[in-house]
Amino acid sequence: MATHGGGGAAAAAAAAGGGRAYELLVLGASGFTGQFVVQELARVAAGDDFRTSGLRWAVAGRNRSKLEEVLRKAAEALEMPQLKSDIGIILCDVGDPSSLEAMCKQTSAVLNCVGPFRFHGEPVVKACVDNGTHYIDISGEPQYLEEMYFKYSSQAADKGAYIIGSCGFDSIPADLGVLFTRNNLKGTLTAVESIVSFHSGPEGSCIHDGTWQSAIHGISDQDNLRKLRKQIGYKPLPVVGAKQKRRGAVFYSNELKQYAVPFPGSDVSVVKRTQRYLYENMDESPVQYCAYVTVGGIASVIKLMFAGFLFLFFTKFSFGRNLLIKYPKFFSFGYFSKEGPTQKQINDSSFTMMIFGEGYSEGQDPQQRKPNVKICTQVKGPEAGYVATPIAMVQAAVTLLKERSSLPLKRHIRAAGYTLQKLHSNKDRAHYVSLGSSKAQKLHSNKDRAHYVSLGSSKAQKKKARREE
Repeated sequence: MATHGGGGAAAAAAAAGGGRAYELLVLGASGFTGQFVVQELARVAAGDDFRTSGLRWAVAGRNRSKLEEVLRKAAEALEMPQLKSDIGIILCDVGDPSSLEAMCKQTSAVLNCVGPFRFHGEPVVKACVDNGTHYIDISGEPQYLEEMYFKYSSQAADKGAYIIGSCGFDSIPADLGVLFTRNNLKGTLTAVESIVSFHSGPEGSCIHDGTWQSAIHGISDQDNLRKLRKQIGYKPLPVVGAKQKRRGAVFYSNELKQYAVPFPGSDVSVVKRTQRYLYENMDESPVQYCAYVTVGGIASVIKLMFAGFLFLFFTKFSFGRNLLIKYPKFFSFGYFSKEGPTQKQINDSSFTMMIFGEGYSEGQDPQQRKPNVKICTQVKGPEAGYVATPIAMVQAAVTLLKERSSLPLKRHIRAAGYTLQKLHSNKDRAHYVSLGSSKAQKLHSNKDRAHYVSLGSSKAQKKKARREE
């Protein structure tokens, strides 16, 4: 079912010369998240990095009229009328292997926005691996991510295709944040915990129900995740230094002055896979890691506990899961909806992730004493799901495209953090600024250093970051 149109003279010339018509392709471009990825990619393609060479890219999905509408809206929002004619359109269905194969043969890399990935991701990964096409997604589903690693790692290496999952808010801020923290500690980092806070404006915040559906199926299928990990044969990573103490199911954060709970996303899974890779292949000390999210005051805790009880109960039964999927707004107290957030809600939202690390100064033996140095990294960014995620995904794709030769040949399926750490010379949209005396240092007293990482979305944010340096 793969047909295409548009794409401009550059794409046609590339295809006529025996190359691939497009360098990047957004699959699921007409979906809720996909439309924002399209706008971000259009922004980047028109920027300084591609002003001379240009960037050949396309959108893909099942419905041509919806894809054309996405490009029309992007052209209007960005004041780029050329998007309606210069960007290629490929019709493709993730349930049709032949259309996936035809799509993959036309592009160097696929940016997959079609979720839930546990149901729709593997056919795309397989098609990319079979055709030597690089693959990037924004999945926050640990079972899917680890299963793709287990099934396709060796095949991807044979075909020269890099398969990089979780390149959105799940889990680039956490994965890169831990690596950034480790690289800035003068000594050995042994344990890290992250606490993320989400901020909203007067209209509140909301998440599209695609994320809700992924959570429902992920919670209900945890037994299979445990079986998969046994099948993979993960060996426990060695504990370097003092063993990290895990917080309770609900606890009060003295640093952030509010209650917090374990973060339910993919951060722990992704960070641990990166640490495993560094330990097994680079002989680096693994960092222990825990992830949490703030929930506010005691009233919010009670509300969360009630909603959590209902959620966990209903995920145990097929009938209950169907109810959760059908009525996301009711069961989530309005936090998830089929409509997703308004543009005003998106504009007024942001996130802050505090990464608290501890370890041992240079020359200190981690096995002989308690940790003697601490460090804090603050990661700040715009709205997590539909601004920060497209920025992270597009930058991952662009960096892979520009600096692919810098990647090692081994392990072609990997977590985003290690890959982008090795590749990330492109600082157009991610800024690393030392805070000096700052709120971050006050939140975590007696720390060795404090750092600030901003996932920016505009030149104004760049200037703000420089002023804070």
